[in-house]
Amino acid sequence: MNGRALLAWNLRRLRVDRAISQEKLAADASIDRAYLGGLERQTENPTVDLLDKIAEALAVPLSEFFVVPPEGASPPKPLIGGRRRK
Repeated sequence: MNGRALLAWNLRRLRVDRAISQEKLAADASIDRAYLGGLERQTENPTVDLLDKIAEALAVPLSEFFVVPPEGASPPKPLIGGRRRK
């Protein structure tokens, strides 16, 4: 797995495990939601400073973005779309 794919895998895993939408995480990290989606789709190349902001918003160390998943692990599923009832 290359670096961009590893980052995308772990970013989605961490976000979904915490049930945080892309929109909320992007707002918490002060970045554009579309850019965050691009990171998860492996179409963007983030800077270390940006990764620091996202890690801080998720309350995890930067190293969590580079954890190699176990052999044969299923990719993290996206959150269910749509607005949540209040």
